[in-house]
Amino acid sequence: MSLEQHRKTPRRALGFAVITISDTRTGKSAGASDTGGDFLAQAITQAGHRMVARDWSLDEAPGIEACVRRALERDDVEIVLTTGGTGIAPRDVTYPTLMRMFDSEIPGFGELFRWLSFREIGSATLLSRAVGGLIAGKVVLALPGSPKALRLAMDEIVLLEAEHLVSQARGPAAP
Repeated sequence: MSLEQHRKTPRRALGFAVITISDTRTGKSAGASDTGGDFLAQAITQAGHRMVARDWSLDEAPGIEACVRRALERDDVEIVLTTGGTGIAPRDVTYPTLMRMFDSEIPGFGELFRWLSFREIGSATLLSRAVGGLIAGKVVLALPGSPKALRLAMDEIVLLEAEHLVSQARGPAAP
């Protein structure tokens, strides 16, 4: 299907999972707030999609991998969004963890995010390791934790291309 044909097809609600990766923000402890995860959940539902799973992990490879695998095991999850842990600090291990997990990378996602982000923050965008890829035929996108960066990613990339990403990740429909 061409891009024009795809954009003319009726939109359908997709199932999203959101995973917050943070050593400081959790949805599990009193007094801590997950503003990034909350923003993503709201943006997903306001766009007419379904928020079907939400999880949290410390910025540690085993926890990140376990959360992502849990989300991918669900039949109702079509896209997994992570928020946080995409910087270059030694504690930020989302990028290398997901890169090991990907069956294939979606290099254009990170490239486009950084290009769009450059308009707002200039050369500091090089500190972002936002990345996307496919695991078991499902889309996984790693987003920064900053609410401003999340808004940019959702408004200018994710919500515009979610259905197209999912349809391409699935491959051709069975005859």
